[in-house]
Amino acid sequence: MSKQLKIGVLSLSFFIVLLVVLGGLGVHAASNDGAYRQLGVYSEVLSRIRTEYVEEPNFSAVTSGALHGLLDSLDANSSYLNPEEYKFYKSHQNDGRSNIGATVSKRFGYAAVVSVIPGGPADKNGIQSGDIIEAIEGKSTHEMSLAAIQEQLAGKQGSTIEFAVVRPGKAEPQKITVTRDNISIPGTTDKMVEDGIADIQPLALTKGKAQEVANKVREEQKKGAKKLILDLRNVSQGDPAEAAAVANLFLNHGIITYVQGQKYPKQTLTADPQKAITNLPLVVLVNRGTAGPGEIVAAAILDNNRGDVVGDKTFGSGSIQKVIDIPDGSALILSIAKYYTPSGKVIEDPDPLHSGITPNILVASNTDDALPDDEEGAAPAPQEKPKQPKDDEQLRRAVEVLKART
Repeated sequence: MSKQLKIGVLSLSFFIVLLVVLGGLGVHAASNDGAYRQLGVYSEVLSRIRTEYVEEPNFSAVTSGALHGLLDSLDANSSYLNPEEYKFYKSHQNDGRSNIGATVSKRFGYAAVVSVIPGGPADKNGIQSGDIIEAIEGKSTHEMSLAAIQEQLAGKQGSTIEFAVVRPGKAEPQKITVTRDNISIPGTTDKMVEDGIADIQPLALTKGKAQEVANKVREEQKKGAKKLILDLRNVSQGDPAEAAAVANLFLNHGIITYVQGQKYPKQTLTADPQKAITNLPLVVLVNRGTAGPGEIVAAAILDNNRGDVVGDKTFGSGSIQKVIDIPDGSALILSIAKYYTPSGKVIEDPDPLHSGITPNILVASNTDDALPDDEEGAAPAPQEKPKQPKDDEQLRRAVEVLKART
């Protein structure tokens, strides 16, 4: 095959894939001619690369890079997987591999740690909520899709993975090696923080957690609790349906959340009065590590005026993805619907500044005090726990808010 023919085939493949992407996004020439006019721009750019670049380009890499960039520009959860990546993705999707025990998304183009599971491998090795993972095994996460990043995090139990972590106040990325392990979610905890004020803290909202929360609420009420704190800080894992069930424990009416997309019919989850178990005064605690299911609960309580939300602005995550096969063996992982608060605000906005849930009582986290303060910027040694903040300002403020309530 001649060089010109190869280039023609690659160019044609490039535009076919672009058309498939645009079609998957629901773009139609009749309603959005502008999207198709952009193909002329792509064609001109491709032509200039072919004729004027300093050397003969690798059009396979050019095409893959263009598609990665196109999907990354949509949202953190949309990804392009080339044939090799997609083959790996399918072969390992349901094999129950070990992990590092952290929720990871993308923020500002790089992998970002949303939260870590207490006692998990990431937590034991000093990785914290808010860390930016600049590189995994020496490869920049800026050039990796979220799906590829999540595949990298999973692996054989006992195997290790190295991260380059960027942290505020550190001039250079820290090298942190984590040993993968099987992950178990700790149970929901409860404690009486003040006379008559109980704190209920689930660490995730996976299946069965709503019943755990209900049991803890009943136990604390039997002990004399008159007011409740639902601590959802660093709650980012779980199922939206379980989140709705948790919110329903405290709501006897109103919309909990709804989900919709361009071609995804609107589905509304409404509180069932029969499933509410308490009407005690309530405060929900959130922070920057609260995401997804935790945000659904917080927004439902806030928008229905059921209680106050205290803490930091949350991360902003809540969407549904669909895997779309491409004829060449590659695939798109495309967000097709997003979750909304009862008042109609999208939880996951493409702009991080507008994403997430803003508490009605803002209290900054003091977890920065827990960061390692070594002068060399080295990572904590394995099994070394980060320093804990001396005072939990957010919890203290939540108690004050409840004390002020009659």
